[in-house]
Parts: sequence; C-alpha cells; structure tokens
Amino acid sequence: MTRKKVKLCYIVNDSARKATFKKRKKGLLKKVSELSTLCGIDACAIVYSPYDNQPDVWPSHHGVQRIVSQFKRMPEMEQSKKMVNQDSFLRQRIMKSNDQLKKQMKDNREKEMTELMFQTLVGRSLHPFNIMDLNDLGWTINQYLKDIHKFQSDTNNRMSLAVGSSSSSSSAAAAALLAPPPPPPDHGVMRNVGENSQAAAAAAAAGNSSGGFEQMEKQPWFMDLMSPQVNFGGDIMLPFGDTSHTPLWSNKFLP
Repeated sequence: MTRKKVKLCYIVNDSARKATFKKRKKGLLKKVSELSTLCGIDACAIVYSPYDNQPDVWPSHHGVQRIVSQFKRMPEMEQSKKMVNQDSFLRQRIMKSNDQLKKQMKDNREKEMTELMFQTLVGRSLHPFNIMDLNDLGWTINQYLKDIHKFQSDTNNRMSLAVGSSSSSSSAAAAALLAPPPPPPDHGVMRNVGENSQAAAAAAAAGNSSGGFEQMEKQPWFMDLMSPQVNFGGDIMLPFGDTSHTPLWSNKFLP
C-alpha cells in the first residue's frame, strides 16, 4: 500500500503524538548520520523532548561540543546566513507558493487569450469583453506577431546563407568552364601574339592623335584579337588578351 500524505499540524492525541515523536526522532538521527557519512561533513543533532529528562545527542557529547565550538568561532553573519526558525521557514514557503500561484495565473491567462484570439478569427464577437480583456488580447496578438517576425527573419538569414554558398560554387564552376585553354607550344604563335599586343599598346598610347583608334580597328591583328574563336565542340574560347573571365550570360544568383 502507498503511504498517505501526512497533514503537518499538531497532533492532539497524546499517545499518538508520543509514538510519532519516537519514530520521527529515530529517522532524523539516522538521516544525520547518513548525511555526515556520505558527504563527509561535520554534523550533530540535539533533540529535547518532554518525555525524557536528558536530550538525545548525536554522535556523542564530545562530538556535539566540538561542532558547536566550531560553529561559534564563525563570524556572526556566517552563522545566521542560512539559519531559519519555524516562523521564517513558513514565511519563505508562503512567498514561494504565492510566486508559483502568480506564474500559474499568468499562464492560464495567456492560454485563455490565445483561445479567444483564434475564436475571433472564425467570427466570434468581442462585444461582451471589457477593456482589460481587450488589452490582454492585444498583448497576446503582439507576442504572436513578434514570434512570426523573428521566425521570418531567421528563415531569411538561413536562405541567404544557403544561396550565398551555392552562388560561390556556381561562380567557381562558371569560371572554370570559361577559362581559356593553355596556349599551344608553338613559340612562333606566342611571339606573334606578343608582337600584336605590343602593337595594340602602342596604338592605344597614340590614341590622343586624330583617328588613332579608328586606324587601329582597321588592322587585321586587332580584328583577330577581338573576335572569339569557336571550336566544333561548342565551348567558347576567349581571345588571348581577355583575362577577366567575364560570364557571357546574366544570372540572379551570381553577384
């Protein structure tokens, strides 16, 4: 059988009170002994009763005197730091119970206003409610809106990070695809390209003279450099002078 919850109040019956005292005193001394042994702390117990002339002490009179002397050597503030009597203990319990009651009342009120908010969405009228109910309902709606905005912001941030990582990988793949092939080992071709590049630079330097750029456009080597070469495989080969690797199409995911 499960033990019934004992009501903490003074036992009026003398015989029942004496039996309870003996049983509880034995259990209390046992708990003090277990606490001292398991946790390795100094503890003692002194129990006075109207049924015995001498108090019950644990672990012994000498042990009690040693611990009491050690306690008296402590500063006065440290002695009363966690000390409570029956009145202060009950006052602390009442304060704690009041705080729990306020918290529970607040939770119940929030649930009530949440239910009312959803009922108004399906057409329930707000006519019978007073100004306090309407204020609480407005506060509940604001809390839900804040949660929704926060969720949207977090979702947008995660999507931005995902799109940024995919865009960087797409840019790297596009750059690798559009990179020009390595030049052929023919030194004569490279020499001609170098000469043509030097000639283009000289013509650009002389661009302040009248018709300099127009004359450069008419040169065959300039047309060869500016027109891309297309091989039969379908890949676009950029001219040797282009080193920017600019993509040839627009993509909203690319910067």
